[in-house]
Amino acid sequence: MKIHLATAAAGFLLLAGAGAVAAQDVVIEPEQETVIKEYVHKQPLASIQVPGVKLSVGSTLPDTVELHEVPNVKYRYVVVDNQTVVVDPGTRKIVEVLQ
Repeated sequence: MKIHLATAAAGFLLLAGAGAVAAQDVVIEPEQETVIKEYVHKQPLASIQVPGVKLSVGSTLPDTVELHEVPNVKYRYVVVDNQTVVVDPGTRKIVEVLQ
């Protein structure tokens, strides 16, 4: 019984780890990244604060954060703590922190 439980726990941890890696493997194509950077430069936003959220790829922004559209791009953006972050609107996960 203990072996089955340990095996199940190990399997769960592997699946959880694979999901975390998959969430961080979003790659924005260079053309889209250029469009996003140009748009963000032309349409600056006021910076907001989001307590408790680490600004890194894979972090999730709460529903209270308004995401702003970039025309002809599936991703959205917002400026948090003076850093522009690109967000997947479906999952609200940060896919890139622009420099």
